[in-house]
This record gives sequence, structure tokens and C-alpha cells, in this order.
Amino acid sequence: MEHDNDQVAIGSTIPYSLYLDCVHCGLCTSACPTYVETGNENDSPRGRIHLMRSVSDGRIELTGNVRRHLELCLDCRACETACPSGVQYGRLIEPFRTAMEESGGTNAKTSDWFHRWILFKILPNRRLMNVALKPARWSQKLGLARLASRLKLDRLLSPRLQQLVTMLPTLRRQPPRLPTVLPAEGRRRARVALFRGCVADVMFRDTHWATARVLQRNGCDVVIPESQTCCGALHLHSGDSHTAQHLSNQNIDAFPLDDFDAIVVNVAGCGSMLKEYAHHWNDDRQEERGKLADKVKDVCEFLDELGIERPRGSIPLRATYHDACHLTHAQKIRDAPRRLLSQIPDLELVELPESELCCGAAGTYNLTEPEMAMRLGTRKMNNILSTGAELIVTANAGCLLQISREVRRAERRMQVKHPIELLDQSYRSDGLSTTK
Repeated sequence: MEHDNDQVAIGSTIPYSLYLDCVHCGLCTSACPTYVETGNENDSPRGRIHLMRSVSDGRIELTGNVRRHLELCLDCRACETACPSGVQYGRLIEPFRTAMEESGGTNAKTSDWFHRWILFKILPNRRLMNVALKPARWSQKLGLARLASRLKLDRLLSPRLQQLVTMLPTLRRQPPRLPTVLPAEGRRRARVALFRGCVADVMFRDTHWATARVLQRNGCDVVIPESQTCCGALHLHSGDSHTAQHLSNQNIDAFPLDDFDAIVVNVAGCGSMLKEYAHHWNDDRQEERGKLADKVKDVCEFLDELGIERPRGSIPLRATYHDACHLTHAQKIRDAPRRLLSQIPDLELVELPESELCCGAAGTYNLTEPEMAMRLGTRKMNNILSTGAELIVTANAGCLLQISREVRRAERRMQVKHPIELLDQSYRSDGLSTTK
């Protein structure tokens, strides 16, 4: 069928053949978190593809109801893993959401204070985020946060700010900033750059240090370019393509690719975004984006390919591993983290039921869609409890925050860790590491 793209504004930049890849077989539905929860065909991948194609064809209008079904999508990409036809769902939903945003009107996220100030301004900016968290740090330290929760004073906040407050982990004293260069231990095997990101560098700097130590232990010089910035995923997934493009250009300039064997990322969402830079913008820097993307490796992927020095420190715990959506579905990395964890002495790894079903984090989804995020978080926690695990392992900052909140809600004493933190713990407890 010939399609006249000139007649249609919404969705006109999407190659029409991507819609036609979907044969509407329905094998994706059982993998889709929102369909599993609602049972509504419009909240399934094939249903959303039908909606997007119908809007692009001009057969239906982009009404509030249609927008709602598309915005409820977590963009977890589980449908891509399930699809036998190779439908590239991410390359449909992301540009379509951008087109919805650019169509303007009162539904535009840039006209919403929470998106404009919290999600687009504060969260991606390390300096602003540190400033914004200072009151929370003092509140936790003085016990005011706990008191406010008991007195239900948090109900005075708007629902989205309430959600943001409940997501905050215990804000311990931050370790120092990583230096620009950390040398390899022993024989040098590779020279890598470490991607810091935004939220991860503020809330999970311990994980960055653990990542650097594990890389050093395995013979890698680690370089942390100072001028790198947010990957842009928070903006792109909310329809702000222009800012995401600007951030991608900053990252291209920050990483001199000839200097590194790989750009190592320990946050699945950031890694997925960086690897797909070349798909999002067709401009004069597209070739550079493609070259950067080719260098990007998730830390578990990189270490699994490199081959690690076997850790010797015992971690005698029963653990379960949750597959971060943008690691297992977007990057197709499922086995590497499990292989690394299996090498840690005495760590018992138990498979998690519905491990590949989203926990409800999905970037900032748990802030913008709290009701669905809560349902998925509860579902995930019930599956975790069924394993009898003492330790939950996952490789994405958003999942760490979401699952940690569910642990607190369930009033359980369970640890939630990144796989690299466990490797680091095992290396550091064996008495052989020289890295401080």
C-alpha cells in the first residue's frame, strides 16, 4: 500500500514499513506489563501499533483517549523480545511520542511544571540535583522524614512529589568524585571510559566506584571524562527530542573514541540510549553518533567478553536477579550478568518468576504514572518474596530505586544491589586487591 506521508503530521517521520512489520499475531501481549495488568487490547503492543498507524493514516484523530493508551506504555521493549517478526517497537513509540509532544497544545509535557522543572531540569543536572537533595539528606539525618511520614504530612505534597519522596533511598554520605584517570592493576588489558550519567552519579556513586575498582582489578585503565553529561533518555522518552539531541552532541564531544577500547556503562537505561543515538536524529552528526554507539558496552557485557579474574571472597547469600528491561530487551543482554554472578563463591542464585516483566520504574514512569507503577512494583515484590531471596540484584538505577522502595513498603530486611557491587565486594574481601 502506498502511503502519502505529506498528508499527515503526527507519525509522518516514521518509516511506514516499521508499522507493516507487525502482523498482529498477539504473541507480544503476554510480555507486555500494561496489557497483563489491564487486559485492554489498546494497552498492548499490537494495539498501540494499530493506534499509531491509524493516526498516521488519518483514519482516527489523536484524541485524549488515544494519547492515554500511548503514554501508559512503559517503553520497556519486552514486546521486541517476544516478537517473532522482529518488530522494532522502540523505533515506533519513541518518535511517535516526540511527534505528539511537538504537536503542542495543553497536553504537551513542556507545559507541565513537573516535567519542565523536575524531570527536564533538576534530575539530569548533577549540580542542581545535589542542591535539591540537601534538605532531604538533613531531613533523613535528623529523623524529620520518618516523623513526617508517621504524621502523614507528606500528603500535603502533590501526588507526583509524594511519589518522588517515597522513591528516595537512604541518602548516605557521598564518596568523593571519581578522578579523571584510574590505572589498571597488574597487566594492562584495555583502556576504557566510564559513563557517569546524571541520577546515577548523584545517588549511586558507590556503584561507579565499585565499577571502576572491578575494571581496574581486571586490567583496565579507567578514564572518566569530565565534560560528559546526561545521556538524554529522560528527555527523549518524554518527547523532548531537541534537548536529548543537544545532550547527545555534548557526549560525542566528551569521548575521544580513538583513546578507548570501550565506553563502559553500568546503568541499563543509559547504555540503551547511548547505543541507539544514531537511530534518533538524521543530521550532520549521525555518523559520529553511530561510531560512539559502537563503542558502548554495558559493564556486565564488557567484563563477560573480556573474561574476569575469578573472585574469591565468599558471599553466602541466597540471591535473585531481576532483568532490567533496557538491558535484556533493548540491549539483548541476559546471560552475561548471571555468568558473572555465578563465579562468586557461595552466592546462591535463584531464578525470579517473571524476571523479564518490568518492575514499574521505566525511567521516570514511576513518577509520572504512579498507579500503574505501583501495581507492577507490587507484582514484582510478590515474585521476589516467592524466591526466599535475601538479596535482590539488578543492573539499572531506576530498578534499584523502585525495588528498594518495594522492600521498604513490604517492611523487609533485604539488600538490593548492582551485580558489579557484589563482584567488587568479593574481590575486596579476598585480601588480594591493591585498589583503595
